[in-house]
Amino acid sequence: MSHIVVLGGGIIGLSTALLLAKQGHDVTVFERDATSLPNSADEAWESWERRGVTQFRQPHYLHSAARELLDLHLPDVKEALLRAGCITFDTLSLMPRSITDRAPRPGDERFVTVTGRRSTLEYGVASVAEQHVRVVRGVSIAGLLTGPSVADGIPHVAGVRTTDGTDVHADFVIDVTGRRSKLPDWLRAIGARPPLEEAEESAFIYYTRFFRRSNESLPAYRAGLITHFHSFSLLTLPGDSETWSATVFFFAGDAALKTLRDPARWGRLISACPAHAHWQAGEPISAVHAMAGIANRYRRFVVDGAPVVTGVAAVGDAWACTNPIGGRGMTMGLMHAVGTAEVLGEQLDSPLELALALDDMTEARVTPWYRSTVEFDRIRTAQIKAVVEGQPAPPSGLGEALGIGMMYDATLFRASLEMASLLALPRDVLSRPGMTDRIKQVAATHPPVAVPGPTRQELLEIAA
Repeated sequence: MSHIVVLGGGIIGLSTALLLAKQGHDVTVFERDATSLPNSADEAWESWERRGVTQFRQPHYLHSAARELLDLHLPDVKEALLRAGCITFDTLSLMPRSITDRAPRPGDERFVTVTGRRSTLEYGVASVAEQHVRVVRGVSIAGLLTGPSVADGIPHVAGVRTTDGTDVHADFVIDVTGRRSKLPDWLRAIGARPPLEEAEESAFIYYTRFFRRSNESLPAYRAGLITHFHSFSLLTLPGDSETWSATVFFFAGDAALKTLRDPARWGRLISACPAHAHWQAGEPISAVHAMAGIANRYRRFVVDGAPVVTGVAAVGDAWACTNPIGGRGMTMGLMHAVGTAEVLGEQLDSPLELALALDDMTEARVTPWYRSTVEFDRIRTAQIKAVVEGQPAPPSGLGEALGIGMMYDATLFRASLEMASLLALPRDVLSRPGMTDRIKQVAATHPPVAVPGPTRQELLEIAA
């Protein structure tokens, strides 16, 4: 039986540990936050201190692709999420009224997901993980232990050293410590070459408020999960236990809008959007939470065809993290965890081949989603900057045509959902026979559907 150490006891770290435990490995998870698992999901929301997760009480969403992975690999986790209060949400219910073909189609079940607040999602995953793996809370890692190299010039990791000086030996170490991962520093300390790293600051500020139902029904969707206006966007997400969240986000350089963190101004903006005004009709259960300075950052641990290290891998945000504009982090992390566990199950006894296989898997399965997310981030940033700075709008592309077509055509709506739900990459959807022609034809024969909201001048007056 192999001993595997997982660093990080969040959703992806615990999911990785569970996947490996199901293969028969002895798994130890080290989590630096000392607070133990709460007794209930409500307690998790109210009082669980997760200082290591800066976005713990920010909006989160599990996409349909994540639900598929749970069904296939961690069905007990999915059941635990439902017991904790998470909801089943069918994204096809967002189909706009302008689409006349509303007949169900084979495969529509793939658009269903299970989701909830971050605190409830983590509570559900942890409640299962602590039954199957050793979770040690309140322990931080100082660095990596090394053993005999398996290839010249490439250090081999053989465990970790905690900040209290305890050495923990392992057959493999997985870093799932998130955006703040110190893995590059640890690698430098053992003489490894630096990984390839790409990074760029995200250009958005997010203001979010959570609500709980105070009447007989939850808010109905009169637009999609996310609506992009001229120089701001609105994100409305269903939550667990009759809760939901509404988020305003905008270009960080648009200084006039930073006053929207004030609850009164934030509320006035929501009220000025007729398709969204009812999303603040519940009982507020949070202040207006702010989030900013979220970078897009990618690391690759095979450089010039050779691993920089063996015996350790980064998974989830420790590998690559994105602006949360599409809520993709948890789903991408779960994809990465599943792929990592599969490769470890086949290659653990061959450290050099394992490092190369992990890189191949990551580049094939997960990196394309990172690239796609960053590309959209750049497009949206350019659109908003043009409005704020009074410049001409950037050239429109196929994405704008799809945005029109999906409001009228059931096939195009499903295609858009596949991409948004991480069920199929944009390149794969758009390369289907006849897809681009269909997008162009529908867009050319139908007007854009504008979601009502304030003008730029009205927005500035609300924020003043």
